[in-house]
Amino acid sequence: MEVPTPIYSDLHRIAITGIIWRKDVDGYRYLITKRAPTKKAWPNMWTVPGGGLETKDYMDGEATYANSESPQWYGAVENTLKREIKEEVGIEVSDAQYLLDLTFIRPDGVPAIVLSFYCKYEGGEVVLDEDATEFAWVLASEVKNYELIQGIDHEIEMVEERLNKTN
Repeated sequence: MEVPTPIYSDLHRIAITGIIWRKDVDGYRYLITKRAPTKKAWPNMWTVPGGGLETKDYMDGEATYANSESPQWYGAVENTLKREIKEEVGIEVSDAQYLLDLTFIRPDGVPAIVLSFYCKYEGGEVVLDEDATEFAWVLASEVKNYELIQGIDHEIEMVEERLNKTN
């Protein structure tokens, strides 16, 4: 397999994803969405909500520490996660927990880092944006029935194991 040549050595696109779970009578269910056929990457495949870290996710708020050299903001990753989930599926989540990170070089040469979290569904009706065509709340045992982007099934299984240990 040929790996694309990165166009940057010290800059990365940072994306944050959220595996949203809720407790149901038959176990934990996870929200997955089917990507629109117009998406450049992985069209018509199933995934979880997420997207890119943008400077507005922290610069639009008050700095945690403001000084003359460089203001600093706490919580940019969690703000991004909540914003992306709200934009993509219209729901509220809580208790975001770090799951894992992964890196890859996109086909266009941009290095990418994905920070994967899992979070509890808090409320709201699922309303999809234009990037998705369908959604499903699935048990971990059902993910094999969906054409998921590589690795999402493994991440859902990891969350299932963690939730079963703690709840």
